[in-house]
Amino acid sequence: MSASGGTKAIVAALAANLSIAVAKFVAFAFSGSSSMLAEGVHSVADSGNQALLLLGHKKAKKKASEEHPFGYGRERYIYSFLVAIVLFSVGGLFALYEGYEKIRHPHELSHWYWPVGVLVFAIIAEIFSFRTAIRESNAIRGTQSWTAFVRRAKAPELPVVLLEDLGALVGLILALGGVGLALLTGDPVWDGIGTICIGVLLVLIAIVLAVETKSLLLGESAGTEELGKIRAAIVDGERVTRIIHMRTLHLGPEELLVAAKVAVESHESAAEVARAIDEAEHRIRAAVPIARVIYLEPDIYRAAETEEAAAKAL
Repeated sequence: MSASGGTKAIVAALAANLSIAVAKFVAFAFSGSSSMLAEGVHSVADSGNQALLLLGHKKAKKKASEEHPFGYGRERYIYSFLVAIVLFSVGGLFALYEGYEKIRHPHELSHWYWPVGVLVFAIIAEIFSFRTAIRESNAIRGTQSWTAFVRRAKAPELPVVLLEDLGALVGLILALGGVGLALLTGDPVWDGIGTICIGVLLVLIAIVLAVETKSLLLGESAGTEELGKIRAAIVDGERVTRIIHMRTLHLGPEELLVAAKVAVESHESAAEVARAIDEAEHRIRAAVPIARVIYLEPDIYRAAETEEAAAKAL
């Protein structure tokens, strides 16, 4: 994901959510709708989440230090994980509590046109934000399905914004359904039921985000396509004859560590081996530009040792 593309989607979502939050709280003040209150808190939480994503993006740009020699790229993963926590606690749990209270102590909606009007406005604004996130994601998604894109993306911002916007749109439809049924039936309990549905939706999205971001925090290898390019770049068939074993690790969304033990000919001099390693590193960086930290260890290939190393890795 390009930095600019991710930032554009985040800013679009932030602008939409801030305007929607204000409108929802105004609608709640006039109508007393619990769905409006839950949706207002949801929009505030989303706005905070976008601010966290922007902050993480900024902090990740800090230069490597002696204490953090591999840089701060994982700051983006940390702040994305915080987004999942905020969405779960501030958005989901609050909506569940508010819906439960509304069902226990129902009261009729007043000035119904406020929540209905605001919900229509919010749906239009969220569609704009969601459309921007989809356009930015399509630029890098390639042929992957949307599920695969969310699960395999190494840059967390776009999957987070996509899921947030999707949750916001579905939540708005649920809120509109709850308010509509409350007006049609004259039973305000439907407003509370709609609020609980919003809470369940937000909790589920937060769990998905937490699971996917946790995997990034633990450390993921390069994708299948990148691994193929790296393997092809290392071996030249002359000085570097094969890869004995290799490990890759994302230090951040746009920074990859590559460590490999490679086989060289036993008759080559130290100078020739050093030149072969330098050339292999150059080929890797040309094939996969995000491979910025590369450690290649030359060795003499021995089949028995390779099998033993592979067994230990498993």
